[in-house]
Amino acid sequence: MDKKNLAFGKLNFILLAVGMLVVIIGFILMSGSGSDESHFNPDIFSPMRVKVAPLVCLAGFVSIIYAIIHKPKDTE
Repeated sequence: MDKKNLAFGKLNFILLAVGMLVVIIGFILMSGSGSDESHFNPDIFSPMRVKVAPLVCLAGFVSIIYAIIHKPKDTE
């Protein structure tokens, strides 16, 4: 297969995979037990779930966008 016809290079795929992994980690940081009708869990408003995890997800999405926009170098 001719590599000139590929839209992404090897680096693009690596950056895309790393970005997806970072987004998944951010969603895992957001997860946890919630409140129900009989018990209020104040942990749903912890700084990890409200501030850190969304920033991790944002960083992952930005890296995915960069991986898509990044133009692979020509090796000619």
